[in-house]
Amino acid sequence: MRDSTDFRTTVRRGTRGVQPCLIAHVASGSDERTTVGFVVSKAVGSAVDRNRVKRRLRHLMRDRVDQLPVGSRIVVRALPSSASASWHTLGAQLDAALQRSSVLR
Repeated sequence: MRDSTDFRTTVRRGTRGVQPCLIAHVASGSDERTTVGFVVSKAVGSAVDRNRVKRRLRHLMRDRVDQLPVGSRIVVRALPSSASASWHTLGAQLDAALQRSSVLR
């Protein structure tokens, strides 16, 4: 997901799963493919920290995309505490956020 209107629509119309390190917004889409976007603001830390968080989240989502309904649109917003979170913590919180938004099977 790269278009700002896609991000905006997903965040506004999708269901939300909140965790201490991240928020997952999930909306159903009309496409036949699942799209995922990430929001990592400057509040997370320096550019190095933001890129590290983004890479971790991208890798974690790659393992979970097959479990999501086809055509889903997901925006994962990293919160400042995600910079110091471990890999396992981010994975567990991502699973919990997706389950809260009732999308993960």
